This record gives sequence, structure tokens and C-alpha cells, in this order.
Amino acid sequence: MPTKNNFAAFLLTALLIAGATTSPTRAQTPAAATAPTPSAPAPAVPAVPSLVTSIPPNSIRLWEGDAPGALGQRPQDIPTLTPYLPASGGNGAAMIVLPGGGYSNLAAHEGTGYAEWLASKGVAAYVLRYRLGSQGYHHPAELTDIARAVRMVRSFARKSGGLDANRIGVIGSSAGGHLAGTIATHFDAGKPAAADPIERESSRPDVVVLCYPVITFGEFAHAGSRKQLLGDNPSPELIKDLSVELQVTAETPPCFIWATVADKTVPVENSMMFAAALRRAGVPYSLHIYETGAHGLGLGRPDRPAPPWADQCLYWLHERKFLP
Repeated sequence: MPTKNNFAAFLLTALLIAGATTSPTRAQTPAAATAPTPSAPAPAVPAVPSLVTSIPPNSIRLWEGDAPGALGQRPQDIPTLTPYLPASGGNGAAMIVLPGGGYSNLAAHEGTGYAEWLASKGVAAYVLRYRLGSQGYHHPAELTDIARAVRMVRSFARKSGGLDANRIGVIGSSAGGHLAGTIATHFDAGKPAAADPIERESSRPDVVVLCYPVITFGEFAHAGSRKQLLGDNPSPELIKDLSVELQVTAETPPCFIWATVADKTVPVENSMMFAAALRRAGVPYSLHIYETGAHGLGLGRPDRPAPPWADQCLYWLHERKFLP
């Protein structure tokens, strides 16, 4: 485990490496951080409203029939996309929203909340209700769902004319950030010979936004997310394969990452390890580490403000030409 001084040096190094940026309005104070204790039980994910137990109106099923590996036909067995479209027609960009919840729940403020914000900025947003470990689904069900979602939205873009098939992004928070990172490192080009035209599309997102993400299943893992996704006794090979920082390549899409030093649920090392892996692979990224703020802030609210990540994310999306 790193000492406090080593942790401070590591944080400063991560923030200074090329491609990383920090908030101009929140000072970084690495020395104030307390080194996490990986052996301690992971804190519970905060209780939040759930998107799990009912299918929202106007949702789109990812598959016409049962999803691959479906355990039944409950709402929890049916992954869906719920669209939130810009009122004025939009700017051609689309973003798939992956709520957090430790792979046991889906947090509404990280789903609907983000989607409404994106739609207000001209981005067509689609909230993914992916299957969960708490409902009996472990890897690869979750990866299967997000891969299908990216293919489906890209297929929409080719058919509609209102979306750009080369501007399909994903945004995920906490465990949803892990799933976003997983599709960023486990995508494929599609299956040209597939009978289903959706399956012919690439599952690679064009940009990825990660909000206080779970990244590693190693030393700094969020134990609850790891258990829900991988089960009680995952093999070392599976742990490695789903530790996102170990799977980055030069083909990983550009990433925007933010987290706080004060996060007691998912240690900030998760974000820094991922940024360091992106740096080594030569992948463009923007890293924002804020000193204060609890886990699960999302866009914030009056009594629980969030850092200014949303404005900085929009700036980055413009910089990447994802937004006009």
C-alpha cells in the first residue's frame, strides 16, 4: 500500500502527464488524501432510486425475443434503451448512458438525469437498462448488453439520417463507468455475415466519458461491483480480463475521466490507473481530479453540489469534434 507521501507524488505525476487536465476552479490537494485500505470491506453503494424493476415507457428492447442467456421474462431480464431526444432535432451526436449502482442497482440520477442534460445540449441520449448481478446475471451478460446497444444506436444512425454513425459515445458512472470502460477495451468490428443487420455494426464507441469509475478488480477494487459482475470465486484470468486498466490498447477510444480524492467508495486510484494506461498506449484523454466530493454526485443538486465536470466535459467533446 502506498504511503501518504508516495500517494501525493503519484497523484501529482498523474495530473502532470501529457493529456491530463485539472479543474481551474477547484484546487488539487493530494496531501489531503488518505491512502485507501484495499483489504477493508467495500462501503455500500448509496441507496438511490432504481430503474431495475419496471421498463420505462417508450423503451426499445435490445432484442426482439429473449436476450442471450435470459433467465426469464421479468423486466430485469429484458435489457432496453430509453431515448431522450433533443427538442430541436439535435446536432447528430448520440450518447448511451450507463447508470451506476454496483452491478446490483441502476441509479436514476446517473441515467435519466444525465440523459435529460445531454438532450438539452443537442445530444440524442439513450439510457441502457443492462442486466445485473443482483438479478442473477454475471459477465458476459453486461458486456453483451452494452455491445448490442452501441451497435443498435449506430444502426439507428445509418437509417435515420439525423445521427452520425461516427459520433456514438458512452457515458458511465461508478459501476456503469466500469461497463463503459469494458466496451472501450472489449469492442469488435461487427459480424459482416450476420443475418441480423444490427450485429454487422461495430460495437466500438467513438468517445467515452467516465464518472468516478470502477476500473480495476485488483488492489483498489470496489469489492461489491467485482462480486456482482464476476461472482464469488472468479479466476485470476477473469479478474485480469475485466480489470480495465490492463486491457487498454492504441485502439481504445478517447476518454474523459473525472473523480474526487475524497471518494470513499471507489478509490481515486481507479481513475489514475486508467489514465496512466491510456497515456502509455497513446490514447487521447482528459483527466480531472477534484479534491472534494462524495461518491455518486452525478450532476449534483443544490444541497450536494458536484464539481464543474459537466462544463469541462462539454468543452472536451467540442475539442474532440464530437460536438459541433
